Amino acid sequence: MGLGEASATGTAMDGDCLSCIKYLMFVFNFLIFLGGSFLLGVGVWVLVDPTGFREIVAANPLLFTGVYIVLAMGGLLFLLGFLGCCGAIRENKCLLLFFFMLILVIFLAELAAAILAFIFREHLTREYFTKELKRHYQGYNNTDVFTGTWNAVMNSFDCCGVNSPEDFEESLFRLINRNEMVPAACCRRGSHTGDSAYVSQEECLMGKMLFRNNKGCYSAVVDYFELYIYVAGALAIVVLTIELFAMVFAMCLFRGIQ
Repeated sequence: MGLGEASATGTAMDGDCLSCIKYLMFVFNFLIFLGGSFLLGVGVWVLVDPTGFREIVAANPLLFTGVYIVLAMGGLLFLLGFLGCCGAIRENKCLLLFFFMLILVIFLAELAAAILAFIFREHLTREYFTKELKRHYQGYNNTDVFTGTWNAVMNSFDCCGVNSPEDFEESLFRLINRNEMVPAACCRRGSHTGDSAYVSQEECLMGKMLFRNNKGCYSAVVDYFELYIYVAGALAIVVLTIELFAMVFAMCLFRGIQ
């Protein structure tokens, strides 16, 4: 085989390899595009969801900030997936370099967010929420954001306190309302759908178990959103992996374009 033939064969193989990388990058960026769309959808759903999740988020500044971070990251991934697809198909070096730099910044930001979430995880524990409930919950002052939020959560999930109704012992609520063991938001309502009437509010406020909700809100909320939490965690790992491969393919394609 002559040098010309060897050179032509090598060039053809390089072209095939470059084409393969190009389409692989397109696929990975399309997945990033879908991931960004999903995160945008989750963020919007949390903000407008009528089942009470937005009240839970509002009760904790970290969660409230996290929703907007999810929205911002979803928007960026949506844009990056689009840019990556265009850069791969058009084989545009400027778009590919711009894509690589942006996705590297996002990748590092996501890692930093995961580290911060791990560091501040104590702010999502039962003990933290119980301490805050005892200190700040007033019972009937719905003009207070913290109190109004907790009333909405307890009404939405038919729960009482963080762990149980006993959380209101030695609390601000008991100091303000000395004749009540639990707030009205803990009282059981009629069993019919949409029935907002209490079974027996007077008996409930006296602390009788038959007339109050005895399950803690922490368990109620975790049980309700358990599937979503696992899906979100799995999705985060998948997105990070896809971003890593997308960066590798982007740099390979950038170096291979003449």
